Amino acid sequence: MSTYKQKNISDINLEDYLQEYEGKQTSAKNLFFTGGRPRESLNGTWHYAVDQYDTCIRQHWFEERYRDAQGNTLPVDFSFDSWPTMELPCCWNTREEKLFLYEGSMIFTRTFSFHREKDEKVFLHFGAVNYVCRVFLNKQYVGMHRGGSTPFCFDVTGLLQEENRIIIQADNTRREEQVPTDNFDWFNYGGVYRDIDLIRVPRNYVRRFKLFLVPDGCFDKIRVEVSMSGKRAQKAFLEIPELDLQAEIPLKDGAGSSVFKVNPVLWSPENPKLYKAYLTCGKDRVMEETGFREIRVKDREILLNGKPAFLRGVCSHEDSVPNGKALTEEEYLDTLHQAKNMGCNFMRLAHYPHSEKMAMLADREGILLWEEIPVYWAIRFARQDTYGDAENQLAELMHRDANRPSVIIWSVGNENADTNPRLRFMKRLADFAHRNDKSRLVSAACLVSFSELAIADRLAKYLDVIGINEYMGWYSPDFGLLPRLFENSHPDKPVIITEFGADALPGLVGDEKEKGTEVYQKYVYERQLQILHTISYVKGLTPWILYDFRCPRRTSSIQNYYNRKGLLSPDKKYRKPAYEEMRKFYLQLQQESR
Repeated sequence: MSTYKQKNISDINLEDYLQEYEGKQTSAKNLFFTGGRPRESLNGTWHYAVDQYDTCIRQHWFEERYRDAQGNTLPVDFSFDSWPTMELPCCWNTREEKLFLYEGSMIFTRTFSFHREKDEKVFLHFGAVNYVCRVFLNKQYVGMHRGGSTPFCFDVTGLLQEENRIIIQADNTRREEQVPTDNFDWFNYGGVYRDIDLIRVPRNYVRRFKLFLVPDGCFDKIRVEVSMSGKRAQKAFLEIPELDLQAEIPLKDGAGSSVFKVNPVLWSPENPKLYKAYLTCGKDRVMEETGFREIRVKDREILLNGKPAFLRGVCSHEDSVPNGKALTEEEYLDTLHQAKNMGCNFMRLAHYPHSEKMAMLADREGILLWEEIPVYWAIRFARQDTYGDAENQLAELMHRDANRPSVIIWSVGNENADTNPRLRFMKRLADFAHRNDKSRLVSAACLVSFSELAIADRLAKYLDVIGINEYMGWYSPDFGLLPRLFENSHPDKPVIITEFGADALPGLVGDEKEKGTEVYQKYVYERQLQILHTISYVKGLTPWILYDFRCPRRTSSIQNYYNRKGLLSPDKKYRKPAYEEMRKFYLQLQQESR
């Protein structure tokens, strides 16, 4: 029973109307392996209404109470099937001009038919909703999720009927206790902007199916980890036809792992070889397409499949002029192709988890990835619930992309001041990533210490690779500081320069002394690359950024609500001169490495 009904309080006088919804928050613990499973999509036409005052959850619209106990008609503040429509998934900001800057709660609803088979469970699965999502099905509250960029699901087996109404509240309100907090440097798109699916599974189903090359430098063993939803299963069967592997994996209490000696063709950017792997346990059978590679650090080297690798990268946001964060597959592919054309073998996906489609395409295209959670700027580091939010987002990302060979680095954050609460917060995240994944590296994009003019962030001790953001020539105009920065730094592990660059309005030529022009941006790149090329412990570059992206903080005449540090225009059709400068440098590096 709702809080206001228990206390007989009208919704207009109820202060804490959110509390009753907090008890059903889904998390990474509820996720399960979805690879190879048929999906029944709920993408398509949904009715919607702006709900700035959260009236839906205050008044319990989901109960659809049109009459009182005596049968008298009640006035209601909604009319679900008369509302306008919107095609989901999408970001509402790009669908209606009047919604462009809207932040707050939006209600989506539709009806659908469904026939549930006996002895099966059904999950409602979301790719991502920004930021708080509450779900209602057939007049019942299903649950909620926090985090704007990671997948989540609900068991709706007992709630489904032949004919169903689903209601979704998506709330992208910025709040200081969230991850990211209320101040960040990208556009706060709202919406149900990734796929919505119903997924059928047997009663005992595969929760986790992870495969990876054992990181021992031998390249001839793969480890397979399996866990089931129930504890009765005693064995699972693995098949990788192309490797002639058919094997049994013993399970204890529904979980187990095994190591198998094989000789796979190693996945790399030059040869992104993928294998199909099938797992059968009881009535459940799933499939994964994955590759096998080893990534590790030795001293100041990054080793890919045992060989030193220089990460020729670039940063990228998930942004599209027509679609916001809801990029099409063609747009993701174009982003990868623009990076590859520039000579990249690596991309930093900033500053939040991008779509799983991006990682799957990177597997096929041969692009290494840095994936990041939005522990960005001034997070509430001393708040335990904020840490819980961050760790859950990291866990959901790690679950989703566990088998993506392209993903080589988990990043636990970006540009945080080196305080004691932040160090404790970020160390815990780094420890969590290390503890739960032995097949990848852990990093973070750290700030330069200008008081010491050195790489001095205390978090570096707990990372495998140090990321450094430096904007010499832009925010710090004295290029002479850059060589001194590296001379003063003595890292015992590899460094990636995770950000450098300068704004340039597409088509604005100017000269090399005029900031905001293409000529000045190119000048900054020339000077940066001259210096960075000489630093022995720098093992990767990801200049900021591949293309211009929307940002409400950027209001100058040059910016016009865009961050203009892109090497491409916002529509990705125009290449600024600095793009060609970067391309020339990377092609030279490729030639030198042969």
